Amino acid sequence: MNTKLAVVTGGNSGIGLELARLLARDGHDLLLVARDVARLEEAAAVLCASQVQVVTCAADLSQPSGLDAVRAALGARVSDVEVLVNNAGFGLQGAYAETPWETELQMVQVNVVALAALTKWVLPGMVARKRGHVLNVGSTAGFPPGPYMAVYYASKAFVNSFSQALSAELEGTGVTVSVLCPGPVETRFQAQARMEGSRLMQMRPAVLPAAEVAEQGYRGLMDGEPLVVPGMFNKLGVFSQRFMPRSAVAALTRRLNQRES
Repeated sequence: MNTKLAVVTGGNSGIGLELARLLARDGHDLLLVARDVARLEEAAAVLCASQVQVVTCAADLSQPSGLDAVRAALGARVSDVEVLVNNAGFGLQGAYAETPWETELQMVQVNVVALAALTKWVLPGMVARKRGHVLNVGSTAGFPPGPYMAVYYASKAFVNSFSQALSAELEGTGVTVSVLCPGPVETRFQAQARMEGSRLMQMRPAVLPAAEVAEQGYRGLMDGEPLVVPGMFNKLGVFSQRFMPRSAVAALTRRLNQRES
C-alpha cells in the first residue's frame, strides 16, 4: 500500500476529477468521495489506469451521516493522509426570500461544515509528520457580497478566510493550506446551481476549462501558495474590488447573478 494517500471530495467530475488525475499521475493512492455512485465508479476505473490504489466512498456530505461514512472509509489511515482536497460544494441561484431553506442548509453543510471537519481530522497527522498539503476549493465568489446567491457567496467567504488563516497558523510546520479561487468553470456546477441564464455565465472570457483550473490549483498546492486565483480575468476582478465601495461591488454582483430576460 502506498504511503502517499490523497483524499478528494467531489472527485468524480469537474475540478475534483482533474485534481485526482494529477495526484494519481504523481503516485498518490486515492480516496474519492462523492454522492453519485455511478460517476464515482467510472472515475475510479479511469484513475486506476495510473497504477495507484483507488478507493471510493459514496457519501452525501450535505447530511451529517456523510461525514460518518468518510470517517469510516479512512479508518486508521486518517493520520496517513498526505493531501486533502476539499472540492465538494454546490450553489443555488435565486432570491433568498424564495429559495428552499433545506437546500441552503445543505449547502452550508457541504461548503462549510464538511470542509472544516475533514481538515480538522487530517491536520494532526500532518503536523506530527511535519509534512502535508490541504487544498480547499473556494471561489472568486468568496470576495464580494453575492445578491441572488447570498448563502453560496457567504460560504465561499468562509472557505477563503479559513484557508488563509490556517496557512498563516501552520507556517514553519511543513504543512501547507492553499485555497483555490476559480471564477466560472465549465462543469456541471452551473446547471445544478440554476446559473445557466445568468449574465455572469455569458462572460465567456471568465469561464475556464476544469482541467486548466485544476492544473493551476495543483501547482499552487504543491508549492504551498496560500491563494490561487486562476485566469487573468479573475485576478483582475478580485484585485479591482479593493478600490470599489462594497455597495458598488454588491450592485455589480447583483446584476451579474440575475438571469437575462
